[in-house]
Amino acid sequence: MTEPESSRSRPEGTYDVFLSFRGKDTRKTFTDHLYTALVQAGIHTFRDDDELPRGEEIHDHLLRAIQESKISIVVFSKGYASSRWCLNELVEILKCKNRKTGQIVQPIFYNIDPSDVRKQNGSFAKAFVKHEERFEEKLVKEWRKALEEAGNLSGWNLNDMANGHEAKFIKEIIKDVLNKLDPKYLYVPEHLVGIDRLAHNIIDFLSTATDDVLIVGIHGMPGIGKTTIARVVFNQLCYGFEESCFLSNINETSKQFNGLVPLQKQLLHDIFKQDAANINCVDRGKVLIKERLCRQRVLVVADDVARQDQLNALMGERSWFGPGSRVIITTRDSSVLLKADQTYQIEELKPDESLQLFSWHALRDTEPAEDYIELSKDVVDYCGGLPLALEVMGACLSGKNRDGWKSVIDKLRRIPNHDIQGKLKISYDSLDGEELQNAFLDIACFFIDRKKEYVAKVLGARCGYNPEVDLETLRGRSLIKVNAIGKITMHDLLRDMGREVVRETSPKEPGKRTRIWNQEDAWNVLEQQKGTDVVEGLALDVKASEAKSLSTGSFAKMKRLNLLQINGVHLTGSFKLLSRELMLICWLQCPLKYFPSDFTFDNLDVLDMQYSNLKKLWKGKKILNRLKIINLSHSQNLIKTPNLHSSSLKKLKLKGCSSLVEVHQSIGNLTSLIFLNLEGCWRLKILPESIVNVKSLKRLNISGCSQLEKLPERMGDMESLIELLADGIENKQFLSSIGQLKYVRRLSLRGYNFSQDSPSWLSPSSTSWPPSISSFISASVLCLKRLLPTTFIDWRSVKSLELSYVGLSDRVTNCVDFRGFSSLEELDLSGNKFSSLPSGIGFLAKLEMMDVQECKYLVSIRDLPSNLVYLFAGGCKSLERVRIPIESKKELYINLHESHSLEEIQGIEGQSNIFWNILVDDCIPSPNKLQKSVVEAFCNGCYRYFIYCLPGKMPNWMSYSGEGCPLSFHIPPVFQGLVVWFVCSLEKVHRHSIYLDIDIIIIIRNKSNGIQLFEDERTKYTYPAPKTGGWIRYISGSEMAMEDYCADDELELYIYSKPIRIAVRNSYPFYLLHIKECGVHVIAGKSNSFEESEVERDTVMPYHLLPHPPCGSITASTPKQWSDYLFPKLQNHNLNLTLDGKNKYFI
Repeated sequence: MTEPESSRSRPEGTYDVFLSFRGKDTRKTFTDHLYTALVQAGIHTFRDDDELPRGEEIHDHLLRAIQESKISIVVFSKGYASSRWCLNELVEILKCKNRKTGQIVQPIFYNIDPSDVRKQNGSFAKAFVKHEERFEEKLVKEWRKALEEAGNLSGWNLNDMANGHEAKFIKEIIKDVLNKLDPKYLYVPEHLVGIDRLAHNIIDFLSTATDDVLIVGIHGMPGIGKTTIARVVFNQLCYGFEESCFLSNINETSKQFNGLVPLQKQLLHDIFKQDAANINCVDRGKVLIKERLCRQRVLVVADDVARQDQLNALMGERSWFGPGSRVIITTRDSSVLLKADQTYQIEELKPDESLQLFSWHALRDTEPAEDYIELSKDVVDYCGGLPLALEVMGACLSGKNRDGWKSVIDKLRRIPNHDIQGKLKISYDSLDGEELQNAFLDIACFFIDRKKEYVAKVLGARCGYNPEVDLETLRGRSLIKVNAIGKITMHDLLRDMGREVVRETSPKEPGKRTRIWNQEDAWNVLEQQKGTDVVEGLALDVKASEAKSLSTGSFAKMKRLNLLQINGVHLTGSFKLLSRELMLICWLQCPLKYFPSDFTFDNLDVLDMQYSNLKKLWKGKKILNRLKIINLSHSQNLIKTPNLHSSSLKKLKLKGCSSLVEVHQSIGNLTSLIFLNLEGCWRLKILPESIVNVKSLKRLNISGCSQLEKLPERMGDMESLIELLADGIENKQFLSSIGQLKYVRRLSLRGYNFSQDSPSWLSPSSTSWPPSISSFISASVLCLKRLLPTTFIDWRSVKSLELSYVGLSDRVTNCVDFRGFSSLEELDLSGNKFSSLPSGIGFLAKLEMMDVQECKYLVSIRDLPSNLVYLFAGGCKSLERVRIPIESKKELYINLHESHSLEEIQGIEGQSNIFWNILVDDCIPSPNKLQKSVVEAFCNGCYRYFIYCLPGKMPNWMSYSGEGCPLSFHIPPVFQGLVVWFVCSLEKVHRHSIYLDIDIIIIIRNKSNGIQLFEDERTKYTYPAPKTGGWIRYISGSEMAMEDYCADDELELYIYSKPIRIAVRNSYPFYLLHIKECGVHVIAGKSNSFEESEVERDTVMPYHLLPHPPCGSITASTPKQWSDYLFPKLQNHNLNLTLDGKNKYFI
């Protein structure tokens, strides 16, 4: 379903002004004159005798008129309080005002003192003497409270204005009303897509009841919709502030002469409605803003801020604004938001939202006609979820036929749209300095989807300094992103913009451009030898092409070439012709057996020759003190590492070099080496003793080096070596030799499935062990048994230990005490054979993560350390009991999926922070042994929980239910919790969808004022996607913001889903939820408020009627009734459990 829509303009109102007055006092005199003046001024005004249709009840009509008016004017006269009608009107008027709808209430004190209204003196006192005789005390108190509140409001007093002249008095009132009705709201497009939820989140945060000055930052790439969202939020909030100001295009305006001064003047003018002509410099403006705004409660938007000095000129400190003020800042550069209380990054639109927005601008419909669907999807793919691009392309294609569309789309594949590029290029042009612009262009042309660390090495070589600051600047300005695995990504349109900047320098001759990335251009330039000394970088990949041969003469003129990628190329000729300034060579599948001796490596920083045919990198010895990375991984003919002396080399990668038999002793001369990767070099038998001289080495990966006999004897003295990955090494002598490693912090000894012909690193997921490997595991376990007790005392610095799938049984673990690992933070024991945890684990005070997944014989988990944050115990088929530490961390996360013998979870009592996730699994026929006490624990306690994929229909006894979503409902003032039950189906967003990788969002909002009482977002990862069924979210009463709820307010429930960010970013196929029906049921402790008699019910769920005056009564159940109903529905199914104490939940 779509998200709930936010208000995009000023509060809607049928009337500008509602007049409340005592007819007998002023109907034909003052009020008549005021009404006439309002109408003549074009102000649409409600007065009951003119607007009341015949036959309609006055009460309902007046209520609607009050609610739909922007301003209520209350004319207090001497007889006002004598009218019950007037007093009831006043109560409703103030209710509307206090609901924060932006309605304004202005009293007129007509021949009466405000204190008489406020304190009910004079004629008001006489009126209340009669009221107290005739009406209930509660009602009279409500009237008195309303008069007191109204008497304290700022208004117009005839005795204080215009010397009592009514005509002049009315003229002043009209002027003031027109000023208040002056539309503060800003134009936003009629058709907005995909911004409502974010706008609601910002509005809810800024609506927090506090006198603090709150600052919100909205950031994202150009054209993503920052200004539009700011306008939506401004329109929704501006009427709730004394004054407001929206400062547009700050960056562009500030470029003009003395450009910040006009912005300062606009701020003061918009707030005080008068010119600030005495500002002649920025510093003077700062003083005036600080002095004049510090007592005003204002809403200010600073749109498109690019630099800190722009903010400093307009809002230097929070103290410049009065209590309760709100500030919104939009920017492309997140670094200017350091003082913000909350920041929001705007992401690209989802595919369905993109299609909807594009269709509106191109076809004036929310979806394209059938014969335009594929063409529309082509455009949407090109735009990549960028609203600016979707709107521009929609306008460009509007009115064209299908042939016109095809022509435009074909052109886009060659040349980007000029209007879009122009908007995006503003961000490129604003980059400070040529180095920063060059870094952006290098990434756009060559380094998208490369590891940040790798890119930093190359850019550092190019610019001559550490580029981390430049990369962070590009990231802060939303020009690049760094994903969860450390790779640099960039929006396709930003990439195209960068490449277009390069292309435009020489549109017709690629050989005269600084960078050549297009494959056709690169091949033609090299084949036809059209390169020039302008070229700094070239990328060519012919691995999949038949034509591969090129001559080194093609590079003869490229004297300034720094970056070269020639994957799959067969290069012939003298290598002297290659540029001496080369800093990066990436030559995958190089056919050479040796690198030519006539090539100069002097300026080379990175040499990447994976999957090469090399036997040796070069002959003889080389001294290279600039080279930082050598990657020869998967060069399966490589026999020996190069004879290299270097003070600069950081990484030597030889993964998968299956013919490697010797590591040259010169490795001891690599004085800066940090990482040596020999994974899968299974023919390697020894490491040279000289390796102990590499005092900088931190990480050594020898996993899969199955014939390695032992580690060099003095390796234990290498204080820098903190990580050793040695999975699947079958040699007892080697296993003994690791005991000397006193400084290792992360040790991995995982058992892989491998054979002599198939190294372990090729198939780590296999579960069937060949006989030779089984015997190895038994032997290694016996060796481990002898090893661990004597050497643990030397391993106190180990922080991560991986012993998964090494066959650990009770026979071994009974002899092992883990308490010697006093620094251990991560422990992986998954896939082993013990029935109880090894001793000493409970004493590991720093242990935060433990993995015992797939330990199929494990029966109980107890004696866990109190500092534990993550416990992974899924797939433990025999697990019956888990004991949570008494002093456990609040954010403790326990995964018990597919541990279907579970009977008891001890220690959960009193841990109200725990969140239960329960997946009802029908795939496995054997029922689990989950005891009723566990169900009672989360039903009767204060726990929150989510049950999903529950078979069957939603019951008909819910307090409220309906088809689809949203759902309107009421709740009692006092309750224990709410059961939100919804039935959904899965909608494929892609025909190959197999995952359910989505965020599920549940929102409860006050229907009358939009205030959000509850929001829950949890990420659901499931493979394969589960069958449909009932989904239940139990919301504890403590989770809801009940301070913003009045007992008679109607609430609305929204449920929707969206793909997780990584699924959108990486274009993974995914499902979305379609809500078919939903319901809310109240859980409340049984008390006097329950009616004694049960109402007619079904056979499994008793419930009661809970009195609720505004709507009669509400169906509710006690916690025990709910538990008794739920347990039978769960006991015949396998339940996959996760207990979660974190703020961000995964189910």
